[in-house]
Amino acid sequence: MDINLTGKTAVITGGLKGIGAAIAEAFAKSGADVAVISRTITNEKRSELNEFYSGLGAKAEFYECDVADYEKCEKTVETIISDFGGIDILVNNAGITRDGLFVKMDSDAFNNVISANLTGTFNMSRHVGRYMFRKKSGCIINLSSVVGIYGNAGQANYSASKAGVIGLTKSLAKELGPRGIRVNAIAPGFIETDMTGVLSDELKAQMLQRISLKRFGQTKEVADLALFLASEHASYISGQVIEIDGCMSV
Repeated sequence: MDINLTGKTAVITGGLKGIGAAIAEAFAKSGADVAVISRTITNEKRSELNEFYSGLGAKAEFYECDVADYEKCEKTVETIISDFGGIDILVNNAGITRDGLFVKMDSDAFNNVISANLTGTFNMSRHVGRYMFRKKSGCIINLSSVVGIYGNAGQANYSASKAGVIGLTKSLAKELGPRGIRVNAIAPGFIETDMTGVLSDELKAQMLQRISLKRFGQTKEVADLALFLASEHASYISGQVIEIDGCMSV
């Protein structure tokens, strides 16, 4: 399927590595200009990425912003609109984990994950959505997780945050739909990233047994789904939560 996003500007949070980086690259290869947000970025990394995206023929800018900070998100969105002339696509990918058993979990471990994953999604959607509301068009893609649907022992905080993202997605789709704005969520299963790479071989083997396709997902596969949802091929898809997990029994 040929997808062309030429003339579109996409904002990707948590876009320096993992799924976010794969989505930013896929969008750029399809002609979009990309605004990549991360909590921190070194000058060395910025230079490296400028060279990479220049090679793709895409305009790319990089912004430091903690998405859990409402005011910083507002200022960053205003800067992006000034730099690019507008925003057409928002991908809320930024997120963290602080896994641990619920009975041992302190309030910081819970609240920090909620702030980054759920509040961060609200903050960016609020500021970008206000612009899209006036423009009467746009696409928002939120990264949730299969554990936000099914839950997972040792991830009460992460599961709650990702379940919240699903509720937010469905509500925004209903509220913003009349203004021509589509809102969907992607719920990945076990995807090979730096975040999952730190897990033990024993735990990985256990996870693999629960996946019908008997392999872990790749970031490019999630990026391809995001690319489809951002395109005109998905013009009548909104309010959906799409699992991409190899038929994983959670």
